[in-house]
Amino acid sequence: MNKLRGSHYRFSLVNMFLAFVLLFIGGFIGLIQGLNRAGVLKILNGLNYYELLTLHGILLIIGFTTLFVNGYLYAATDYVLGGLQKISRTLSWIGLVSFLIGALMVVFEVINHRATVMYTFYAPMAASPVFYIGLVFVVLCIWLSAIGIFISCYKWKQSHKGEHLPLFAFFATGVYTLITLGSIGVTVEVLMMIPWSMGIVDRINVLLTRTLFWSFGHTLVNVWYLVAVSAWYLVLPKVIGGKVYSDALTRITVILIVVLNVPGGFHHQIVDPGFSPGLKFMHLIMSVAIGFPSLMTAFAMFAVLEQVGRQNGGKGLLGWLWKLPWGDVRFLTIMLAMVGFIFGGAGGIAQTNNQLNQVVHNSLWIVGHFHVTVGVSVVLTFFGLVYWLIPYLSGRVLTRKIHNLGIWQTGFWTVGMIFMSLSMTFVGLIGAPRRTQFTTYHEHAHALAWNPYLLFVGAGGILLFIGIVLMCYIAFYLMFKAPKGNTAFMVAEVNEAEISTPAWTEKWSLWLVVAFLLISMGYVYPIVDIIQNAPPGSPPIKTW
Repeated sequence: MNKLRGSHYRFSLVNMFLAFVLLFIGGFIGLIQGLNRAGVLKILNGLNYYELLTLHGILLIIGFTTLFVNGYLYAATDYVLGGLQKISRTLSWIGLVSFLIGALMVVFEVINHRATVMYTFYAPMAASPVFYIGLVFVVLCIWLSAIGIFISCYKWKQSHKGEHLPLFAFFATGVYTLITLGSIGVTVEVLMMIPWSMGIVDRINVLLTRTLFWSFGHTLVNVWYLVAVSAWYLVLPKVIGGKVYSDALTRITVILIVVLNVPGGFHHQIVDPGFSPGLKFMHLIMSVAIGFPSLMTAFAMFAVLEQVGRQNGGKGLLGWLWKLPWGDVRFLTIMLAMVGFIFGGAGGIAQTNNQLNQVVHNSLWIVGHFHVTVGVSVVLTFFGLVYWLIPYLSGRVLTRKIHNLGIWQTGFWTVGMIFMSLSMTFVGLIGAPRRTQFTTYHEHAHALAWNPYLLFVGAGGILLFIGIVLMCYIAFYLMFKAPKGNTAFMVAEVNEAEISTPAWTEKWSLWLVVAFLLISMGYVYPIVDIIQNAPPGSPPIKTW
């Protein structure tokens, strides 16, 4: 039975509703882009390819994920803490209003042809000042959401002396700490670009804006990853009838992802001039270091899976694998997401290598890698949560019909992502650029060799959009049409035989100091150098 049926569950449901509205719109735009890249659809009137690319990125990468994460983590924290503080609820609603204001401003400027800057939006490409002001409101939503979680967790700790913060709340604390740290740089960047786009400031330091953005862009991906990891550690064991492998290991994983993450953004800037090889190598080490908590997660997840599989009668080396509930969509989605991360993580490591990065940096390979990392590992995990989280929030139950439809949806999405990401990967390796609409470069033989791969990009886009239509139908059905009933909140228990969790895992003041030290190591010197030895700078380059 739901513990708290009321206004705050409405907050999570509103976030979920809006998230899937954005998913549908952003997915339709993605379909148009995919068909254009395949050479089977020309964009003749209205928005051009680059405005569509900007909308696709902002609606999905920033909008969909922000709303889903807020809806999911606020509901989870509410559940495990036994309720949130009133001030937290108030801040969450104010944050949502701030997000909507900012999103409307950003989208309005794009559809009015005043922002073709992609979701990365760093200089020298310029949008209108309203676009950047809208982004400030979006960041404000993130900060208000974070403060709300921090207050409720702090109050819970005060009233539960000597107890460990429940794991879901611990994950939420880590997620919002990481996104807050990562958003500091991009906020400074946006505040610099507002007077520049207004003409108050003539020129801007392009390298500085890129550096500030990627301190956020790199971190944002791992924010989503940490949210997905929360489901892997806490939801997946419950679904299959197991327990959390280790409370201590889980908390250490969260801490490592938070403190190691931000100073790794330079692996997106390996091809940039202005940074010494030694500085880039330091960021490479920090980027690769994030693989350590990922390996810890892989160990814990496969240990839980094997334990449950053997309890269910699995024999031999891999016999346990076939005893897992592959027919349960809540398991299937998350399992495929975890398998996808193996390939996504490997691609991320390749980008930290200077020689490999030179080959793939401005190619469709990057887009393929990104879709594997986000579209499989993160989004499939989000989809898997829908089947119990939305019924839990709406006071309804998952029907067999919708469950089976979810299996089909997972199939369309997975196959579509395989088609799209693999074809992008291969065609990128033979030189197809990213961020460009379809062109044969005057029938150049090299460009014509890309066409077979690009057709698979379009085919993948069609399958993915079918998956999006099915997922939106499922989400809205579970919100409004499914039979009334009680759906349990899915959170696994901790293994009782485990050793006690060290108290130092709760010392967030300590981990914040460590995080700031590592961020300072990675960014203070290069930013000071970029400012002191700044090039002449660039005026706004506008396409409108």
